[in-house]
Parts: sequence; structure tokens; C-alpha cells
Amino acid sequence: MTLQELFDNPTALPTAPKVVQDLIQSFDKASVSTEDVAKKVALDPVLSAKLLRLANSAYYNVSRSIGTVEDAVLMLGFVAVRTLVISSGLVNGFKAVSGLDLQQFWRYSMHTAVAAKWIARKTRDNQELAFTIGMMHAIGELLIHSAMPDQAQALDRDTPPLDASRLDVEKAAFGFGYADVGAELARRWQFPAAFSDAIEAIPAPLGHRALDRLAAVVHLGAWRARALLEGKDDKQLAATLPGDVAKAIGLDPDLLLDEMPPLDELSAGLEEMFR
Repeated sequence: MTLQELFDNPTALPTAPKVVQDLIQSFDKASVSTEDVAKKVALDPVLSAKLLRLANSAYYNVSRSIGTVEDAVLMLGFVAVRTLVISSGLVNGFKAVSGLDLQQFWRYSMHTAVAAKWIARKTRDNQELAFTIGMMHAIGELLIHSAMPDQAQALDRDTPPLDASRLDVEKAAFGFGYADVGAELARRWQFPAAFSDAIEAIPAPLGHRALDRLAAVVHLGAWRARALLEGKDDKQLAATLPGDVAKAIGLDPDLLLDEMPPLDELSAGLEEMFR
């Protein structure tokens, strides 16, 4: 199966909810009416309920209860609401994927996102973009398992879907990997080019002619999330640290070992996205 044939498979390609499509398009707009955003989100009862649970969660720790979508937009700000709604929309787009533990997959993606956001704060890169790209950086794996479950699960027996070597195994078997699929999905959903460019470069951010800073930030976030998933201890964490990537974006690698809080602490409250 070619990449084009994968996307021609009607069962594989999820449809982004209307409000998510509208918010994706807002990346290219100079100004957006928060009232308009609130009205669009309010039209989707599932996303509205999820947004309110997230807004009232420990992640934001707001001083008063947020009872309406309008309150959430005013209290959290448009950028934060956009990040939450798009991330929740991604999770909602996949109800079941043969051969994949979706809870594990989205928890890994969430951990990548919060780690990337923490790193972006340190490097003064765009934190919300880092978070959103972190949430969707491995989404191509879901499409591969949806469109070609037998072939994907054959690879799973020797190389788990979230293994660091998975991309190379997929490229050898199919001619493309989950990063290629995720980048193409971002293009088809009409995300700005920064998303598809970063998703494509995340596995090897130093392998491109020009450094993609967001790709490097999310690469480091994915390293940290994968280490937690695999139960690496402090010694193993230090041994696998991509120090060259950290240095390329002006980050002291030791900060990732000594100062980054536990990922469960960084993501406290965001589990609402999976409910």
C-alpha cells in the first residue's frame, strides 16, 4: 500500500469536527473573535463538556468555577482554549483502533505534549504550538493501524508501535512511516505548514538542512514520554538523552534531567481529554 492508497481508504481517515476545522483555520488569522469561538465550541456538546472539565481541572487551577464555554474562553484565553479543543478533537476522532491500546497511546501523546510545552517555555518557543504538535506527532500510527491492520500488527510483534525504532521498521516495510502519514494528515486537515513540517522532522530534527525548532522541542518531549512509558531509571534516562538536539536549540541538556518535573505532575488534570 502506498501513502496515497492509505489516504484513499475511507475507513482510515478521520474527519475533524467542524469546530476543530474552524479553529485550525484560525492559526492564519490575525484576529479572532472570542465570542465567535465560544459560540462554535458551544454547538458541540461533547467538546463543550470536555472543555469545561479541563478548564476546572487541576491543570489550570483557576480561582473560581468555570460554568460556561464563554467563561472558559474569557478565563483561559483563546489560545489555550484552541489548544484544548483541537487536542480533544483529535482524541475523539479515534474511538477504536485495531491492535492499539488507545489509552496508552493518548497518555504517551499527552506526556509528549506537556514535556514539549515545558521545554518550549525554557527555550522561548511557542508553547501552545509545541503542545498541539506534541499531541498529534504520532497520530500517523493510528492511521496506519486503521488502514492496514494486518501489516501493522505483524510489525507490532517485534517492534511495539511507540518504540523508538518503529519509524525505521515501517519505512523498510512500507516505504513510509508514521511521521510521513501524520504530516500528510496535517496537510489534509489544512493545518499551517509549520505543523506538517515539524511532524515530518520530529524523528530526526538535526537531519534537515535547516533546524526546525518545534520539531526539536517535540523530539525531546517524545524522548521523555517514551522513557516514562518504558520505565527507564535515572541512569538509563541520562544515557539516552538527545543532548545534541537540546544544544541545537540552546537548552542545557542537564535541565532535562535535573529540573523537568515528573510528567504525571505536568499533566495533572489533562486525563479529562480521554473521558
